[in-house]
Amino acid sequence: MSSFSIEDKLSPTETVQDVASEHGSPNDEVDSRRVYWKLDMRLVPLSCLLYLLSFLDRTSIGNAKIAGMVDDLHLTGLKYNLCAAILLIPYALLEVPSNLALKKLGPSRWIPFIMAAWGIIVVAEGFVKSFGGLMTARVFQGMAESGIFPGLTFYLCVWYPRTAHAQRISLLYSAVTLAGAFGGLLAFAIVKMDGIGGLNGWSWIFILEGLVTFIVAIFAWFYMSDYPENASFLTKLEREWLVETIKQDSTGLSKEFKRKFVFQALRDPHVWMLFGIHFCLIIPAYAFSLFLPTMITGLGFSSSKAQLLSVPPNAAGCLTTVVGGVLSDRFRARGPFILVGSLTALAGYCILFTTADSWTGYVGTILAACGLFPSIACVLAWAGGNSGGEVKRAVAIAIVIGCGNLGPIVSSFIYRQQDSPRYLPGHGTAIGCLCVAIVLSMVAMLEFTRLNRKKTAKCEHDGITEDMAGDFVEMGDASPLYRYTI
Repeated sequence: MSSFSIEDKLSPTETVQDVASEHGSPNDEVDSRRVYWKLDMRLVPLSCLLYLLSFLDRTSIGNAKIAGMVDDLHLTGLKYNLCAAILLIPYALLEVPSNLALKKLGPSRWIPFIMAAWGIIVVAEGFVKSFGGLMTARVFQGMAESGIFPGLTFYLCVWYPRTAHAQRISLLYSAVTLAGAFGGLLAFAIVKMDGIGGLNGWSWIFILEGLVTFIVAIFAWFYMSDYPENASFLTKLEREWLVETIKQDSTGLSKEFKRKFVFQALRDPHVWMLFGIHFCLIIPAYAFSLFLPTMITGLGFSSSKAQLLSVPPNAAGCLTTVVGGVLSDRFRARGPFILVGSLTALAGYCILFTTADSWTGYVGTILAACGLFPSIACVLAWAGGNSGGEVKRAVAIAIVIGCGNLGPIVSSFIYRQQDSPRYLPGHGTAIGCLCVAIVLSMVAMLEFTRLNRKKTAKCEHDGITEDMAGDFVEMGDASPLYRYTI
């Protein structure tokens, strides 16, 4: 990897970001530290909470499974796997349209709306009495939830310069691991409500989690701001400074909604390369979140103990996701951190595949979590940061996340009951996916480095400077002034 120099990773646009990240300011009247602090306090905690609830609602079926839902609804054979997977089809297919709707209607209206919708649906899941009822509810839940993660990822990307993306998206994605940890503890407590109101304990898991989601959606409707231009929590000077900083960061690329920017994203091979990496990482990651309690029971632990033992791996994954995001932004690199994370996860799954010892296998689950979740956060930051222009960025993020989320359909079927207790086909699939992700990440790093050098040579040869950015406003990241993050 010695061919990757610091000059390759930095860009004319990142010169502006360096100033921002070091808390300097092009306007002496604005304290950039205070601006970023305001953004972090206003945007990040709420975004993390919204995604935590989304992932908790989506994967709580895994906790309900070992709490008696399978027996009560007679989910024999692959019926449970189908219920887990069916949500993901509309979830994946509707992410691009959802992000386009968000761009049209504004995040402060679209995100709370879809959140309230799926909150109601999750409550309804607590009252289903059959396989067909659960399948129907899961389809509608997938439709409603489809826009939340690409929407929140895009939302954070438009408020921060590119070298600040990984930290914030890592914090956002850490909600996945918090949901896993919190979900296990919550399920352990809620199932004790078994019999209250004539409902089973697993029913209360859906009902209470759905109610919380609906209440938070109402709060978000009144709390969220759309874009830096209308941020009421910033002063006029702070808004102007932030808008100008973001504008310089994108080399003045267009924010206007035009169909051609949608097609720029659809035709961009780099977007599809990053989709491939995300696809290969999300298969083991989603299976991990969905089946971790099942995997732990397969190691020889009881169902109640498995709920509690699902907390430490997720907590470790949360910590490494946040730390990885901070380091990724500090070193202005994405690919190397994806490689380290993927190799760590690979080691964890190799342990799970080769050992039958309970506690050794449990260590493998911790390594898997520590590697998978930081890697996915970096891929998403890579996709957002290497897509020039707001519309293309929105579509690119939705493609990487949306099409990548076809992977969890595979995830839903790789840990089958007939493969218990070792679940070797599931672990083997995870190992194969991680190997492909490692190769694709190396290819992406080489390609982005090549393009940056080509653009630098073109600028030097043709005398192109930053004050000529207006000539390339509709070229997106194909602009000779735009540099890709490695």
